[in-house]
Amino acid sequence: MNNNARHNRIAINQFRKELKAMFDDIREIDEKVLTKAVSIGVKDVKANTNVVTSFMRKSWRSTPVKKSADGVSKAINNYMDYAPHVNYGHRIVNNKKETVGFVKGQFMLEKAVGKVDKAIVKEFKKEVERVNRKHDK
Repeated sequence: MNNNARHNRIAINQFRKELKAMFDDIREIDEKVLTKAVSIGVKDVKANTNVVTSFMRKSWRSTPVKKSADGVSKAINNYMDYAPHVNYGHRIVNNKKETVGFVKGQFMLEKAVGKVDKAIVKEFKKEVERVNRKHDK
């Protein structure tokens, strides 16, 4: 009985170590997948940005990963003053402050967010499979 109890204790401790290692790997997945997916989004939004002087294209950036109780988050930003006008569209105003037309938006950011969503699913599946292979599950 004593030998059996010691064997069980060793097996339980080994199981706890493996479970903790797997849990640590899973915790890293969120940040890793989000970073990869947002990088794909930044690349896509830069490719879809119209180029006149290239300042707007060069200004697309991603924020650092923020961890919270809800999970992790990361954003794509452009710090050019006119970026929202190009992305969402804007009205054309004459000297009398009258609206004389409207310029449609390019919606580059929205297209990139769609690619990010698809990339998150793909990368998350890859990472879960990698962790399962690593831990023989």
